[in-house]
Amino acid sequence: MTTTPFLVALVLAGGKSSRMGRDKALILWDGQPMLQRVVGAIRQLPLLSSVYILTPRPDLYQGSITGDVQWLLESSPGNGPLIALSQGFAQIEAEWILLLACDMPQLDSGILHQWSQKLSTLPPEILALVPQSAERWEPMCGFYRKEAEKALEVFIQAGGRSLQGWLKQIPVSSIPVDRAARLMLKNCNKPEDLAKDQTDIAENFRHNIGQKL
Repeated sequence: MTTTPFLVALVLAGGKSSRMGRDKALILWDGQPMLQRVVGAIRQLPLLSSVYILTPRPDLYQGSITGDVQWLLESSPGNGPLIALSQGFAQIEAEWILLLACDMPQLDSGILHQWSQKLSTLPPEILALVPQSAERWEPMCGFYRKEAEKALEVFIQAGGRSLQGWLKQIPVSSIPVDRAARLMLKNCNKPEDLAKDQTDIAENFRHNIGQKL
């Protein structure tokens, strides 16, 4: 008898990386491709059963990813993360899906574990648990309940294409974003973001050291 997994991760690696000028998933960060760093961070979550990578080009990435992952072929790439999430829902059986972008190399497994522990305390009507800062959701590091699939399909059929817009229409529990979480949630869209993020890491390190002294 099989049971439905409580939590799995869905990493999106289907973007064109047009602003970066090269494939973000394969850019090295501290010697590792960013996609590998994301996968490595989430593998440490105690509640996580499986890691799925949704991409239109699995052959390109399989050689750079170590460990056990499951590959899902993205059938309509270029339509944004909302459509990608709907494809993930259609292919994954789990109570909760942790949706992640592949260009978030500073993911902190400790913070993600704290957030994931909130899932079992949520009432059944809550369909998502998502970080929120300055009245804006951070949907690319959010948890989505399987029961949200129907509401997502209705939104898409009505012409919706924005995760921000969809989250305004469903019951969501928000996660406050502190300094450490803000750093973790930063993604890399342009070449200058790579240098800026390295500066942010150094500043955050000095801040943490100062607090301990």
